[in-house]
Amino acid sequence: MPNIQLILVDPKPAQCDAWKACFENLPNVQIVRGYFEQLPEFDCIVSAANSFGLMDGGIDLAIVQFFGRQVEKKVQRHILDHYLGEQPIGTSFIIETGHEHHPFLAHTPTMRSPMTVQYTDYPYLAMWALLLSVRQHNQQNDKKITTIACPGLGTGTGRVAPNEAARQMAAAYQNFLYPPDQLTWRFADDRQSQIKRGGDLGYLLGSMHKGSK
Repeated sequence: MPNIQLILVDPKPAQCDAWKACFENLPNVQIVRGYFEQLPEFDCIVSAANSFGLMDGGIDLAIVQFFGRQVEKKVQRHILDHYLGEQPIGTSFIIETGHEHHPFLAHTPTMRSPMTVQYTDYPYLAMWALLLSVRQHNQQNDKKITTIACPGLGTGTGRVAPNEAARQMAAAYQNFLYPPDQLTWRFADDRQSQIKRGGDLGYLLGSMHKGSK
């Protein structure tokens, strides 16, 4: 698998600062304050999406305006054919954009429909799914993805705090770069402790909900 260059791109200073802190010691990461349309090079743009492929707001609308309405039609066709109309959070798939210089899009839901996803692990799930989908693509195709442009995951409509989104995204990237060589309960417990459920507060809320049943 070729080395992947991860470009984290967002116009908000707070998100870029959070990325700088969380990705500081991770390789092949570039942080750009701005918009993906301004990037000179990338193979794959990440659509931080909803589960139904309705691309009429936020980063999705910008993607459609940049690549054309046929991208949304391809995304929805894939969701209908492969997910029976609802793509689960924690999955990601790659389609071709038809653009000569930016040939791929990774449709990666961070929420079922526009809603707040604070205190969840959805940014981690989305980032993990994205990286696995790129890995699978590169294993199965001659035309590789080597440069990914990725916005903040869950940070817009989802209202995930910049530092929490950055923490979860960085955890997923680190775990992708350095996978285990065996699976044990100790590893599983360590991984769960690392990810929690959207930070300490989300983990606490989840525990309280579980205890109330």
